[in-house]
Formats: sequence, C-alpha cells, structure tokens
Amino acid sequence: MGTVVLKLTKEKQEAVISDFGGQHSPPPPYARFAARTSGCILTVYNSGKVMFQGQEAESIAARYGSPVAKKASSTTSASLPEGFSNWSVVGSDEVGKGDFFGPLVVVAAYVEHEKIDLVRELGVRDSKNVSDPEIRKIARDLHAVIPYEYRILHNPDYNRMQRTMTQGKMTALLHNAALNGLLEKLTFPPQAILIDQFAEKTVYYKHLSGEAKQVTDNVYFSTKAEGLHVAVAAASILARAIFLKEMDQLSQQAGTEIPKGAGAKVDQVAASLLLRYGPTRLQDWTKFHFANTKKALTLAEKRNRP
Repeated sequence: MGTVVLKLTKEKQEAVISDFGGQHSPPPPYARFAARTSGCILTVYNSGKVMFQGQEAESIAARYGSPVAKKASSTTSASLPEGFSNWSVVGSDEVGKGDFFGPLVVVAAYVEHEKIDLVRELGVRDSKNVSDPEIRKIARDLHAVIPYEYRILHNPDYNRMQRTMTQGKMTALLHNAALNGLLEKLTFPPQAILIDQFAEKTVYYKHLSGEAKQVTDNVYFSTKAEGLHVAVAAASILARAIFLKEMDQLSQQAGTEIPKGAGAKVDQVAASLLLRYGPTRLQDWTKFHFANTKKALTLAEKRNRP
C-alpha cells in the first residue's frame, strides 16, 4: 500500500476536505478530518500534514502538492556534489500526474556546462512560475539549443496500465525510457543525471525491476530539482509545452476547451462531455481512476433528471 505525506497550506487543506467531504470517516487522534475512498484513505492532521494511503495515494496526492522530503532520503540536495549546478547534467521531470484530462509526459534534457548560461538567458526557470504562453516560447528556443527526449503515456494506455500498476511505477518506466533514449543520442556521457524526485530511490528502482536497460550510473534524486540544476528546469518546461500541445488536441477533439488540473471546473466539463459523448469516449481523454470520474457521473445524472 502506497503512502504519501504532504505539508499543505490551510487553503489546500480545505480543498482536500471539500473534495472528499462526501466520503468522510471518523478522524484519528490529532487529526481534524479523515475520508475513505475505494482506493485511498486520507487524513488531515492538526499539524497541517495530510497523509494519503492506498493504491491511489500517489495520484490523488499529486493534485495537491509534492511529498514532504524525508530526512533519511536516499539523495537530497544536501548530498549533491559541490559545484553540481555547473556540471554537464541530464535533468528529468514529468508533467500531468495530477491532471484528470490529458496524458502523462516525461522529458529528459541535457544541458552541458558550456550552455548553462545560454539556457538561463532563454528564461528557463521553475515551470510553475512561468505562464503557458511563455512556456511555449521558451520550449521552441530550447528545441534548437539542447538535446532532449520525451515519452508520452496517452490516456487509453494509462488506463489500461493502471489496472495492474501504480501511477508511480508508470512514471518511473517513462523516466527510464526517456533517459535511455537521450543517452543513446549523446556523443559523451553526462557528468550526472538528476531526476526530480517523485519516489524514494529504492522505490524508483523497485518499479524498474524486470526492465532490461535500467539507467543507474551517476543518478541523483532530489525534490525541487528545478532549482538545483537548469537541466531539470529545462526538462520541466519542455514537458509542460508538450502537455499543453496534447491538451490543445484534446480540446479540438472534444469541441470545447479542456481545463487543466483536477478541480471543480474539471468536473463540470467532464460531466458535459459525458452527456455528449458517453463514458467510453471520456475514458480516452482522462485518467479514469481519479475521483473526478465519480463526481462527473453524479453531475451528469443530476443534469439528466427531468
């Protein structure tokens, strides 16, 4: 059973409580809220920490934030070698884990030492602080400047794989595939690889068990890795740009603008699409195991009532 712990602001705590208020259960000591779904047990503690436990813990937690870094983490920013930010590094990051609509996208990008200043000058920084129009512009510039490789897990394949594996394992497989693809392109190996940490190192490689080609040499993991090397920030921006393009295509197919994220607006649009196209088509466009599916079905039923 997966477990994810987040330290959330009061606003995000209230969002969790609002989203799962209909599935609440008696909270344990030192907690103010608890809920139980078919795939996850949620607990909001008085300290502000929120624990997600169960098969869908990773995917549900991803809607609200990044996991709390553990002091005993296998590799954190504190253990990166001195001068790491100026090394020639491959950075790897993913987008789309917490979005109901759209695919899961992973990009591995290589920024050699000589191009670090140029990449920064293009405006590369943490993609969460960059607007979508700027994301698209920076990504076009990066396309001409640095080598990168990407993998996209579209919704039909995501939903098929989700029946037998966690979102964390799917994400690990995509990272490994993108890294393998990029390393095959490079003339010289990078000094290091930095993966924006979504799972502990031991868990990551457990997900890869059985894979013939596992990238293991000089691999580091850290949360908030976009701020530790520009290669991860570049990978994040490229992944976001690819995700935005995929969302544009979904909007064209659906005949309406598809919202990002997993909030109330997403539920409303999903309900409209359910009524227009039915559940089979919606499944082609979404991560169907998210709680949004049930909410959309409820909304659609209410709209259908005479």
